[in-house]
Amino acid sequence: MEFLENDFEFAAKVDAAVAEEVLAVNSGYKDFFKRLLKNKGAVVGGICIIIIALFAMIAPIVSPFEFDIIDTSIQSTPPNSTHIFGTDVLGRDLFVRVWSGTRISLFVALTAVIIDICFGMIYGLVSGYFGGKVDTVMQRIQEVISSIPSLVILTLLLVIMQASLFTIILALMLTGWIGMARITRAQVLKIKEEEFVLASKTLGASNIFIIFKDILPNIFGQLIIMSMFSIPNAIFYEAFLAFVGLGIPQPQASLGTLINDGFKTILITPYMVVIPVLVLAVLMLSFNLLADGLRDAFDPTMKEA
Repeated sequence: MEFLENDFEFAAKVDAAVAEEVLAVNSGYKDFFKRLLKNKGAVVGGICIIIIALFAMIAPIVSPFEFDIIDTSIQSTPPNSTHIFGTDVLGRDLFVRVWSGTRISLFVALTAVIIDICFGMIYGLVSGYFGGKVDTVMQRIQEVISSIPSLVILTLLLVIMQASLFTIILALMLTGWIGMARITRAQVLKIKEEEFVLASKTLGASNIFIIFKDILPNIFGQLIIMSMFSIPNAIFYEAFLAFVGLGIPQPQASLGTLINDGFKTILITPYMVVIPVLVLAVLMLSFNLLADGLRDAFDPTMKEA
């Protein structure tokens, strides 16, 4: 039997190729965005949020009409080529007012949620990490605050303060952080006994270092998901307050005040209430879809084997 020169190959070459194939995996960020983009609902929700936000920022600037200019000669005009969304009972252009109201609703919700995340996150981190008497006292305080209805708090604020954008944001801030604090505390209680946290304590790391360097990065995904679910809740709460007459004063407008104004003449001019309701519904649905997609992308149990 005669052996030729290329009858045999070095096994190392094959092993190296196989090893390279096994090691070619996606990073955590690439895997997260890959899963997020696979979720069609989250993609659609994100696109709708971007479109609505762009309209809210650009439309009032480029429109030839102002949100507070009254012209009784064109009052209650149905949608047409000049006034795309029509006009209200005072002749104000609804296209500008709807997008200006959307801007205010988004600003109120985002501002309240950002503050709630910061305060609620820190509150939950401290309560869950230290435990014992600290946790007991902080939880009792939280229970007392959460037992007071938000509408009662806002009514009391309006008795002391004048109805304004700041009053609405303050009312949202006073109670909106409780949900974030509960979620954060639950996550901290679950993770603070993990081995890497115990290792940091053994090596002499300070409590602040452990909280913000070891625990917070491992629960940050859950906090982002919670914050995304909080945004539509805050938008709806602001719209509800405006609808019952506790919103920002005229001539400013939010989606809630526009719905309230349109509801008064719903049988005569239904477009005045239908249009802001549709914008509000699409906005809330989009945030919920995006939050669902983020939850699935962050959830490690959803990863493929």
